[in-house]
Amino acid sequence: MDPHLDDEDGPHSTTTGLGISAGFTLDDAFADNDDIDVPEFSPAAVRKEFAERMNGAADSWEVGDGGIDELVAKIGLSVDPDASVSTFDIDAEQDTPPASHSPSPQQSPSRIQSTSSSHQDSLYDVPLSSEFSQVSLSDNRSPSPPQHDEPEEMVSDYPAVQIDLSAQEAVAKQVYLERSSIDSAPSEQESSDGAHPMQHPQYAASLDNFRPKSPPPPLNVPLSNAGASSTSALPLPSSSSLPTPTTPKFTDPPPPATRHRLTRSVGPSMLDKVISKTRPTYLPPKPRAEDRKHQHDWEEMMKRSRAAEEKRRKTLQDRRLAREQRIEMSISIWEREIVPDWTVVHRDPNLRRLWWQGIPTKLRAPMWQAAAGNALALSKDAYKTCLSRAKRALASGSFPTTVLGLLEDDIRTTLPAISLFAPEKGPLYQDLRDMLCAWVVARSDEGLGYVVGVAKIAAMILLNMPPSQGFVVLRNVLERHCLRSFYGGMASKDDVEAYYRIFDTLLADGMPKIYFNFKQHQVSPAAYLPDWLVPLFLDHLPFEACARVWDVIMLEGDAFLYRAALAILGVLEPRLFFPDKTELLELLRGENKAALEVAKREGRLLNNGKYEIYGVDEENLWERIDSMDEWWRESTWKRLIERELPDL
Repeated sequence: MDPHLDDEDGPHSTTTGLGISAGFTLDDAFADNDDIDVPEFSPAAVRKEFAERMNGAADSWEVGDGGIDELVAKIGLSVDPDASVSTFDIDAEQDTPPASHSPSPQQSPSRIQSTSSSHQDSLYDVPLSSEFSQVSLSDNRSPSPPQHDEPEEMVSDYPAVQIDLSAQEAVAKQVYLERSSIDSAPSEQESSDGAHPMQHPQYAASLDNFRPKSPPPPLNVPLSNAGASSTSALPLPSSSSLPTPTTPKFTDPPPPATRHRLTRSVGPSMLDKVISKTRPTYLPPKPRAEDRKHQHDWEEMMKRSRAAEEKRRKTLQDRRLAREQRIEMSISIWEREIVPDWTVVHRDPNLRRLWWQGIPTKLRAPMWQAAAGNALALSKDAYKTCLSRAKRALASGSFPTTVLGLLEDDIRTTLPAISLFAPEKGPLYQDLRDMLCAWVVARSDEGLGYVVGVAKIAAMILLNMPPSQGFVVLRNVLERHCLRSFYGGMASKDDVEAYYRIFDTLLADGMPKIYFNFKQHQVSPAAYLPDWLVPLFLDHLPFEACARVWDVIMLEGDAFLYRAALAILGVLEPRLFFPDKTELLELLRGENKAALEVAKREGRLLNNGKYEIYGVDEENLWERIDSMDEWWRESTWKRLIERELPDL
């Protein structure tokens, strides 16, 4: 036979003498050697025939005398002349796996590669939907009605099986199509051919037969003969069942709702029963007897620690009471030798040592007044004059509201432990407010404003003397050069920097470890020194310790400010070596979280100085100050002042 066919056979039909396409060994159900009258297999004719048969009764879906051709026409397959069409086993049921169609002796079956869970099964065993899976190829089997035991599930992707027969060996692959493309397929067919859209899902596998765990991933195989009207390239219509090409002969996994869920038993687990409470979790647990013994030992250690801390507190309290008794007994010496001429303490070391031990409470007002002096030459009526000006400004509304707000906030945080200056209800609140307003008016003549922290100094003075005397002491103490620099604003910035350098030099000479630790973390005196000097330590030290520090500040002046600041660092030295700069700054601000938790657990009051949580009190502070006599020299202070502040 001439290999070139007539024009009526089409340009793509190249066959052998037996009518089988050359190069293909698949079983061709429409070969020329079959005595079957093959109908016209154009796409339009097949769709039309399929639509007509689908409108009929489902009971007529049996393979009759027409054989496989009639069934193929019912399903709606179209045959590419260049490709043979594989047969499908549609005699599959739920209990029996489908059997592959036996090829003729002249035709060797092709092996089809698939990515389904069963690689040994042929693609001929792909089950159809729940309605077509009951169609039998034999004449003695009646079709079964469709079964719908499970609810419909909506899926977003639909697989299609594409068989590539252009190569020497057939290859099957799955193609996942979007819902939008599937939904638009019937409308395109209807508009092009005029045929009624398909009403049944022909190519989707039935969920009644099996339920996979998850749809298999798509194969990365390019589509071949995309423009052909072959059955393998047709998109599958939407189906209510979950599609997959795997065979139903394996046992189905249980649905997610019926799977066993792990539940934890009530009560301690086996690990909790044996785990040790006195050993890290990454080590093997101890025996229970040893663990109980160590737990008991730890509780005893904590009990002894609390007892030792309580004993230390009691000892410090006894020492403070003994010191106060000695001060009261020394009142006669004060009245006889110091009160008449307070400057005698500069000439007599014993009287100076007596001053350093603390001024008796009832003599503190005249001694502070005398030691502070009156370098500004303020009259006794200075306070009344400034206060009357402040009241007129408040009455007329010309007093700056911003300054008044800062003033009220500063009073609210002043000595909260004694509650004498509580706003609106403290007995000394109005006196403190009047003194601060008079101080603001007095500084306004120099162009200076309010500085947060001065309320603490004014409150400390008011506890020992009346407002008129206290105002003179306040003005003169804050006019000393060091404090005036910190209260002078931007105009005294250079002087403040000079005082920072002086403190750094003293710290490096007396406490080199702390100095190098601060340098390593880049912590300068500007990070903590103003918080100490502006309120004269009242925010950080306990009240009793601060009162004694003030006694010496009035006598010694600015030099003792720096000596007290160095003593505070000496008491805090064991806590200052943090690996983190943030933690170091938190400790200097009195906000260390660990120390706060310990203080709360021990029930200590936290409103009597921020450093009380670190155990800083009058006794250990003054013990540190006394130990500085070995290296502190007044000559060193004077030399540094002359070097850094030559104009002073």
